[in-house]
Amino acid sequence: MKNFVVKTLANAGALGVAVWLLKDITLTGHSAWREALTLILVALVFGVVNWLVKPVVKVLSFPLFILTLGLITIVVNALMLLLTSWLAGRLSLKFHVHGFWTAVLGGLIVSVVAWALHLVLPDEDD
Repeated sequence: MKNFVVKTLANAGALGVAVWLLKDITLTGHSAWREALTLILVALVFGVVNWLVKPVVKVLSFPLFILTLGLITIVVNALMLLLTSWLAGRLSLKFHVHGFWTAVLGGLIVSVVAWALHLVLPDEDD
């Protein structure tokens, strides 16, 4: 359970950094508390998307992984961020990614920041 909470908080932090750095990734709320709650809910959606959809996409695009020496991962991360944005809209969460190239840059930011946060935060279940 602790691992799940840590991963969700790391994803929320990484998504927050992407929202802060990129003007075309938007997160709106009536207050800071509401924005923080929305960010955590979006992080949960992002985690579910990465847990359910990303492995299927990776298996189906395996030849592209070989052909591009893994660089297709950047596109897959962008697509997962766009899917998260779409699902957030369907769930009435005020999070939106405007455009594919913004998603590419946002996916890179989220990946690097989440990786760094996972190094710092404890991740073992006790």
